Amino acid sequence: MNKEPLHRVSARLAAIAPSATLAVDAKAKALKAEGKPVIGFAAGEPDFPTPRNIVDAALQATEDPANYRYSPTPGLLPLRQAIAERTGGVDASQVLVTNGGKQAVFQACAAVVNPGDEVLLPSPYWTTYPETIQLAGGTTVPVEGRFDNGYKVTVDQLEAVRTERTIALIFCSPSNPTGSVYTLEETRAIGSWALEHGIWVITDEIYEALVYDDQQATPILEAVPELANQTIVLNGVAKTYAMTGWRVGWMVGPTDIIKAATSLQSHSTSNVNNIAQRAALEALTGPQNAVVDMREAFDRRRKLIVDMLRQIPGFEVPVPEGAFYVFPRITGVLGREIGGVVPRTSAELAEIFLDQALVAVVPGEAFGTPGYLRLSYALSDEDIVEGLTRLQNLLS
Repeated sequence: MNKEPLHRVSARLAAIAPSATLAVDAKAKALKAEGKPVIGFAAGEPDFPTPRNIVDAALQATEDPANYRYSPTPGLLPLRQAIAERTGGVDASQVLVTNGGKQAVFQACAAVVNPGDEVLLPSPYWTTYPETIQLAGGTTVPVEGRFDNGYKVTVDQLEAVRTERTIALIFCSPSNPTGSVYTLEETRAIGSWALEHGIWVITDEIYEALVYDDQQATPILEAVPELANQTIVLNGVAKTYAMTGWRVGWMVGPTDIIKAATSLQSHSTSNVNNIAQRAALEALTGPQNAVVDMREAFDRRRKLIVDMLRQIPGFEVPVPEGAFYVFPRITGVLGREIGGVVPRTSAELAEIFLDQALVAVVPGEAFGTPGYLRLSYALSDEDIVEGLTRLQNLLS
């Protein structure tokens, strides 16, 4: 008789939830494949094509036989030098090129978090953060970014939950999912607090180029340079250059951390695709006019989506200052009958939108904040108008 294994899936992986944003996007795309006119506000993905100069650099790289071989795990030296220059004040040896931003997040947590450590995580938060903390054996300590404070946390809030087990803070500005941007003063205060208490800062700056209304997204190391020895900077080309599918991110940090993360990557994925690295090098060092054009389009769409959402009774809609998301509070809609159904949660409301209006949004539960919705405005003006007109009609 064959004996069954002691268990099928490890407890470590069984505890990990799939990405809620990708799940909603996958369902929307499946409905589209069936011929249904779904409007998707779920994915955090620019709808623009990758700029032509970047694509041409990749095509040229396919003709170089050197790119057909393994390359150094940390990344191609010219790319690491370009990242170091962009980050400022660091050496190429402090850079590790990763397979997208998610690998950078995972490896940053793996590098500094031990079992039992606590990681402070401002909410609303990107869905991947708590899962990577858990995989590293840490405990997520949510810190609520309140609606009336633009979804941003304060030093007083962080200090209130700090314990002897607090090892790190994840900091994201501009924010996914809210679009909030911390001011220089706010960033400096948080960085100084982390420095005082010996807390690692894992700062996700992947939306750094997408800010509006004369806002400035100040890197935390620019605000507090003394924090460099306990900060890991995460970034990538996905959002700024419409390169989500190219899968090139990076982490920048102290040499011992980068060395440890490089060892981990050498046993998991090794080097990032060489063609994609060459494309990323062109993105960072080539013309930046496409970035300006995309930001202007996002700004126009930002104003459009906020205006249309504010016309829906029960929606409270702050104006996002960065990224390409809007995060309205929708508790005023819950408990009302909509198309014969009474939603009690934002998750139920999102299901109604998809089922009855063919509009895909992500409920706040995915970001640790029930009672809210995230809508991306990284889609065409026409789709924004069509999708929100459907919601206005459904809720009128």
